[in-house]
Amino acid sequence: MSTSQATTINITKAATSKINEVDFDNLSFGAVFTDHLFECDFKNGAWQQPVIKPYQPFLLDPSAKVFHYGQAIFEGMKAYKDDNNDLWLFRPDENYKRFNASAVRMAMPEVPKEVFMNGLNELLKIDEAWVKKGLGNTMYIRPFMIATGEGVVANPSSEYKFMIILSPAKAYYSGEVKVLIAEHYSRAANGGIGAAKAAGNYAAQFYPTTLANKEGFQQVIWTDDATHTKLEEAGTMNVFFRINDTLLTAPVSERILDGITRKSLIELAQKEGINVEVRPVLVSELVEASKNGTLKEIFGAGTAAVVNPIVGYSYKEEYYELPKIENSYAEQLKSKLTNMQHKLEADPFGWTVKI
Repeated sequence: MSTSQATTINITKAATSKINEVDFDNLSFGAVFTDHLFECDFKNGAWQQPVIKPYQPFLLDPSAKVFHYGQAIFEGMKAYKDDNNDLWLFRPDENYKRFNASAVRMAMPEVPKEVFMNGLNELLKIDEAWVKKGLGNTMYIRPFMIATGEGVVANPSSEYKFMIILSPAKAYYSGEVKVLIAEHYSRAANGGIGAAKAAGNYAAQFYPTTLANKEGFQQVIWTDDATHTKLEEAGTMNVFFRINDTLLTAPVSERILDGITRKSLIELAQKEGINVEVRPVLVSELVEASKNGTLKEIFGAGTAAVVNPIVGYSYKEEYYELPKIENSYAEQLKSKLTNMQHKLEADPFGWTVKI
């Protein structure tokens, strides 16, 4: 191994790379990781020396608070390589702001911007060979922080570990996506942590999603916890509904994650002349639109999936299939957004940031 220093980060490079062992044409999402990771610990009330080192497991005490009280947050980002072999990020400042908003809500320390951004940039430069050119090829970036302080007293940890790992990626979902509208289970409640990208939010989804999987559905569209009459998120994604030629999506709240792909699609759709309404969307409204033929599309939106069309949904044991339409909003917006991210089209919003 060779050791060097760059922009206050201690860097230890792997002696050999495992890149030649990877089949980049047949990647399972989130299953393969690059040669290196970024790590920075919080101890004694301060952030310590950040490091980049070979990707490897690490040890934690069995009493580490992440295991007992669930202080864990993360982000999902992507890097893209254009035809000139330049690397680009998409709205990284938004991910950074949301990461620290999650940290505050979970009583964790905020990560300094220079630690987050410098660590991310240096890590991507070291493992840039893992980012492949071409539409559909991306590098999924997972910054996360966990509580590493020891002891089972129920209070916030005094020590934390912030890390960034990289995973080359293609599609998140493959095949058709059918969803079940939740009638009993909820993703989040008012006053809770639904707006934070906290690990526990996802753990709580697994059981009802597993029940939906057994019925032949890939995801759940969550409804509000109080009345189960308002449509909120779709599994791991924000969700959009097209009724006639209007695109509808729920407003963000304490229960709904402020998705970066979501807000980007809203602005992009408006620029393309699509009528967008950000307002509560009722289940009864969706069912009525299905029955009278005005419901044209439903699609999920998120960093991992980008835009994922939904072919049908079930509510109260009745299944409603979506029509197959040409030049759908989902196709238009996904094409525009991914072309922009890969620098195949101009970026009039200034969202793409060169590494």
